Amino acid sequence: MTDPVHTSLDLGLQGQIVLVTGGVRGVGAGIAEVLAGLGAQPVVCARRTDGARWPAYACDVRDPDAVAGMLEQIVAEHGRLDAVVNNAGGSPFALAADASANYSAKIVGLNLLAPLAVATAAHAVMSGRPGGGAIVNISSVSGHRPSPGTAAYGAAKSGLDNLTASLAVEWAPDVRVNSVVVGPVQTELAHLHYGDEEGIAAVGATIPMGRMALPSDVGHAVAFLLSPLAGYLTGSSILVHGGGEKPAFLDAANAGNAT
Repeated sequence: MTDPVHTSLDLGLQGQIVLVTGGVRGVGAGIAEVLAGLGAQPVVCARRTDGARWPAYACDVRDPDAVAGMLEQIVAEHGRLDAVVNNAGGSPFALAADASANYSAKIVGLNLLAPLAVATAAHAVMSGRPGGGAIVNISSVSGHRPSPGTAAYGAAKSGLDNLTASLAVEWAPDVRVNSVVVGPVQTELAHLHYGDEEGIAAVGATIPMGRMALPSDVGHAVAFLLSPLAGYLTGSSILVHGGGEKPAFLDAANAGNAT
């Protein structure tokens, strides 16, 4: 399936400097591509930056000092920072009973504490400047339903949405903070989570829209939240999940089918 990026729209993002964490591949790269197509200048960061299509910075976002240094470098090289997309995150599959305390702490650190560190450093740069700034946190449906096999991840994403609402209140009106709650996404790494093409199609069939999201679907929602069109939105969460999951009881129920 092609991943359409709408470039004919003018969302007022022309020339905006936008940091996308974890923006070298996967959903983050898709977000950066959408923003670039709409006239913004994405800059990306990751622990490994090989293959990056935009100005890239090697950074472990779990390290607040490294994050602060990276933002200082971005401002020095690009003149300012207009927005941040906290996309870096994720989790391997591990049942809670088998996961070590250290493993769970690392998952929570990457998916909750790292976005807080990036957002805090970005706020220090953007607050008080003309136009302020905007932050979008990439969350997950795992934070709003049971998340077996990724319990620490789901808990961290739930915390990220609460963090979004809290920071929005603390930092208004200078810096807007919103989140995008994402369902399954078909990226170049989807096979690691969902299997082969048959498995990906089977997962898509469970979604009311009939397919998994594409990275551009997430990117378009992010672009809207960063744009002046969303100038009054802060503390909001937008669901990008194709309608969510069909209730299992609808397939299991046999009312009216008795013979």
